[in-house]
Parts: sequence; C-alpha cells; structure tokens
Amino acid sequence: METETRLVRICIEAACETRESVEKWRRQRRTLERIPSPLADAMLRRLLHRRLLFPSLLEVFKQSVEVVDLRGENAVDAEWLAYLGAFRYLRSLNLADCRKINGSALWALTGMTSLRELDLSRCAKVTDAGIKHLLSISTLEILRISETGLTADGVTLLSLLRNLSVVDLGGLPVTDTALSSLQVLKKLEYLDLWGSNISNKGTTVLQLFPKLSFLNLAWTSVTRLPNLSSLECLNLSNCVIESVFEGDGNKAPLTKLIYSGATFANEADVFLHIEPSFLSFLDVSNSSLQGFYFLPCMKMLEHLDLSSSMMGDDSVEFIACIGANLRNLNLSKTRVTTAGVSILAQHVPKLESLSLSHAPVDDLAITYIGTIPSLKVVDLSNTNITGFIQQVGEETNLIPSLTALQRLNCLQSLNLEHTQVMDVALDPVSSFQELSHLSLKSASLTDAALYNMSPLSKLTNLAICDAVLTNSALDLFRPPVSLKKLDLRGCWLLTKEAISSFCKKHPLVEVRHELLGVSPSDQGSCDRSSPSRIFLKPSQMHRKQGKMPMSEFIDQRLKYNREELLSLLYQSLSHGSAPDRGLVMPKMQPDEKDKLPLG
Repeated sequence: METETRLVRICIEAACETRESVEKWRRQRRTLERIPSPLADAMLRRLLHRRLLFPSLLEVFKQSVEVVDLRGENAVDAEWLAYLGAFRYLRSLNLADCRKINGSALWALTGMTSLRELDLSRCAKVTDAGIKHLLSISTLEILRISETGLTADGVTLLSLLRNLSVVDLGGLPVTDTALSSLQVLKKLEYLDLWGSNISNKGTTVLQLFPKLSFLNLAWTSVTRLPNLSSLECLNLSNCVIESVFEGDGNKAPLTKLIYSGATFANEADVFLHIEPSFLSFLDVSNSSLQGFYFLPCMKMLEHLDLSSSMMGDDSVEFIACIGANLRNLNLSKTRVTTAGVSILAQHVPKLESLSLSHAPVDDLAITYIGTIPSLKVVDLSNTNITGFIQQVGEETNLIPSLTALQRLNCLQSLNLEHTQVMDVALDPVSSFQELSHLSLKSASLTDAALYNMSPLSKLTNLAICDAVLTNSALDLFRPPVSLKKLDLRGCWLLTKEAISSFCKKHPLVEVRHELLGVSPSDQGSCDRSSPSRIFLKPSQMHRKQGKMPMSEFIDQRLKYNREELLSLLYQSLSHGSAPDRGLVMPKMQPDEKDKLPLG
C-alpha cells in the first residue's frame, strides 16, 4: 500500500510539474474524469499550490472532485464559481477570505445537489441578496458566513435550510428576533454567535435546539444563560457573567468551557451549576477570577489555562488536587514562582505541556520541571532563567540548569526566548534527541549557539533571533537533516549574500530574515511558493570572517544598545559596500573607533 501511495504521489507530481505537463493531460479529458475522487482532489490541491490552476482548467475536474479548498485565493471570482457550479459531486467548498466573491457570484451555485459544506467566512461582499441563491441547496449541512455583509434579515432566510447542523454567524448583527426564526433548525448542533446582538432574553430560544452541543457567545451582552441540557462546549469569552445553566433539568454534559477575558459578577454563581464530572478543558485566562476554590472538584480536567490570572503560590495546591489527569497547563503571566513549581511537579505525572512564560521563576524551577516525566512542551520565555544554578559552598560553583531537562525523554519543544541564557549554558540542549522545536531570542547569543544545534537529529524548527551571529557561523553551520525552518530575524550582522549562500546549500530549509521577501504565512495571503523560501534583510554590513575569542566578541557587542548598533549599520549602508572586503567601516569620529563591534 505504501509503494502504491508513493507511486501515485510521483504521478501527481509529474502531472502538475509545469504548464506544459498540465496541457498534455488536459487533452485526455475522458481519462481524467474517471479517476477516483481522492486522486482528483489531490491533483487539484497540487495545481493550486503550484499556481497552475485557472478557471477554465476546473472544467476537467467537474465529474471527479468532491472537495475544493480555495480559502484566501484573491483571484477567485464569479468566473471560478461559474465552473465550480457544474461540479456534479462537489461536497465541500471553502471560499473563506476570497475577497472578490459577492452575492451575484453565488448564483452559479444555485441548485447544486451534492454540496453539504460551504464556507464564505470574511467574504465581505456577500449580502442578504447573495444568500438567497443558496436557499435552493437543500443538502447544505454546514454553513459558515461569519464576518460577511449579512444583516439580521439575511440570517432569518437560513430557516429554509432545514438540514443545517453547523451554522457560523460570528461577527454578524444577529438579533433575538433573527435567532428565534432559526428555531425550526432541529438538527442544529453547532452555533457560533460571537459579537452578535443577542441579549439574555434571546438566549431562551437556545433551549429549543434539542441537539445543540457547541455554542459561542463571546463578545456579546449575554450575562445569564439558561440550562442547555445537551451542550458540550461553551464559549463566553469577554462577557460579563452573572450565572450559567441556572434552571431545572439535567445539567449540561460540558467537556469544554471557555471564560477567557470574562468578568464575573459573582464567582460562586458562575460555577455553581456546572457539572464537573465531564469537564476536561477549562480556560479562565485573563479573567477577573480571584479565587480558585472551584478547582478541586474538577478531577477530569486535562487542559487548564490560568494565564494572566491571579494564580500564585498560595493557590497552587488547588491545581495539585486535580493534577492526576492534567496534560496541558498554562501559567504564563501568573504569580507562580519556583516554590509553586516545586509543589506542582509532584502532582502532575501526565503533564505534557507547561507554560511559565513571564512568570517569576528562576533556574531552580528547571530542576523541578525535569522531574515531570511526560513533558513534551516547555515554555520558559521571558523568565529569570540564566542557564546556571549557583551552588554555594567552600567554593562557589555554577551548575548548568538545563542539564535537568535531559531526564525528559519526550521533550519536543523548548522556548527560551528573552531569557538570560548564554552560549555555554546551551551545551546540554545538544543532547535533547527528541527535540523538534527550539526558540531562542537574545543579544547575548553568538555563533556557538548555532553550532550546538547540529547534533539535534529531529529538529524541524529552530529560531535564534536577535543574536550576534556572523556570516562565518552560518557558513559553517550544518543543519540537521530534519530541519525545515530556520528563523534568524534580528540577526543584523548577517548579510544577504551569506543567507543566500546558505539557502542554496540547503534548499529544503525555509529561512526567515528581515525582509527582501515576505512569507506567505506572514502576509496572510494565498501566495504559496516553493519549499525553499528566503526572507532577507536589505543589504547588510559585511563582516570579517576571521575567528576570535567569543568572550571578547560579546564584550565589544554589548558596548552598544540596539538603537546605536542600527545607527552604525545604516550609516555604513549610506556609504555603499565593498564587495571584496569582509568589513565595511562606517564613517565616524576618531574617538568612536574603539567602540566598533568586532566580527
């Protein structure tokens, strides 16, 4: 089966290689129409990825393709939909963020007999008139129209689509009256109403949806929610909450509850009617929560987000009481210190992800973290970590704190951005053989930090930002075979030529650096380019390639703050470059020369 999959993949690659290869099989239209739908879907995706798909080419897929994902494709317009409307077996169509799609373009979809899922999220030109074209698609089960141009009147039209089970109306001005008109949708299981105009009075209609399991009322004026006995997931983020699920009947079997950014009028009432025996996911981050007395009864919790809350060492015992099943714990921007971590570490045997970003913890906390056997993800960014523990005795010794993480045989991701960790403190990291993601960001890091990463055989994502990396370091760096992304943003000493040379040697590694090109993902656009993408800074100051003691290099670098260094950099650029020399000297006064950073 694996051989067949590989063979099929090779065939698809060959068929989608160039415009010429596409034109060859395009003439064999009958053969293409008979290929299985999964293969046709894969070929369509590959053509889209290669930027080889155009409207008229869609015609050859109309008898085979079942799933079309065009999200974010800015070129998609009425012409594309004219062809897609003829797709006989199309089940799912994603047009999210296609800015040219408007109401009249949707006319081409009228009467489709197989379409079950349609996503028009953030197609701002789609209005009430456009929705009318969809009312003849009786097979629709999933409809996402968040942040479109619909009004409350347009929402009421959806009552004619009786098979809808998933409806996303996020960001639309849905009123109590409009919601009431949807009560005929007895199959409704998923309803997203974030940012709507629903009031407490309107929420009573929600009890008329017997299968409703997901409800999002974030950013609404709802303060009181009646008992919804079938609900499994509830989002009331950024709401002012007075009571939830107050009323008679069976309690909702909630498994996921999100109160992020919420303000609680009465904390006791908010959790009073919550059935804890099913709850596995709780997010109260950035909320007004002051006490955590409700936690001990939530024994089934696996995910707990307390970030930006008042959680401190005095309340850590509440987490310890339910630690047996916890897998994800977020304590970033809390008051938890190393003392609190020492308590937690003894009670969370299954914990896989721990975030202490911006928490007042130090290197001693790492020794406790190293005793949590199942940890896969550790975030210690923006903490007081230095990489060393000072052992006081007859002689003061510095013990590398990261050595404690060597006991974590499952550790896959480590974030040490904005800490005081320097090169020598990173030596233990080279032995983390399961590590796939490593993030570093500090002006105290130099070439040695990059060299230490070569032995990490499973590393796929490496970020060394704002570091004092030289061209020589990048030239000598031998990335692990598994490396896919290398983020060097803020490493201003690197030149365009050095980064380009690295990319030519390692074409499968996506390199990020300021900015000659912009990452498609950074743009939020649909421009999917080749696997080797280079993001470079405008022509940088060249550097000497000679070696020197690291300590001397760091001392020279740290004479300057970032603004002064950038001033020197751009001053040098204004005087041109010398391509045959390793260093371009900026024009400066004689008494400034002793401050020049060495390289």
